[in-house]
Amino acid sequence: MEEKNIILKLATDFAVRIIGLSKVLIAQKAYSLADQILRNGTSIGANISESEFGQSMDDFISKMSIALKEANETKYWLLLLHKSDYINKVEYESMNNDCMKIIGTLVKIINTSKAKRQEP
Repeated sequence: MEEKNIILKLATDFAVRIIGLSKVLIAQKAYSLADQILRNGTSIGANISESEFGQSMDDFISKMSIALKEANETKYWLLLLHKSDYINKVEYESMNNDCMKIIGTLVKIINTSKAKRQEP
């Protein structure tokens, strides 16, 4: 992974944290929650990675938009895990901040890409 692809690095680092969280949830026998957060939290980077070889600008934007949706859903699951006492406030705030950074970066990339698509 190239260092210049900041969003992919952010998503990969976040996915590693999500995998760790999933292991903790499995140890607590919260299998469904572990599976859900694992699928959403790791698919962010998978969609970003897939976008790198998009067939068109529209395809690139579509993949990045899917990554954004997955990040937003992951944010919901993190909140739910916090409110149900599976993760404490410090863990929640740390992971949520990382997720929000990914969301903000994806929004900027999508908006910039849409603007470039509109240029003559």
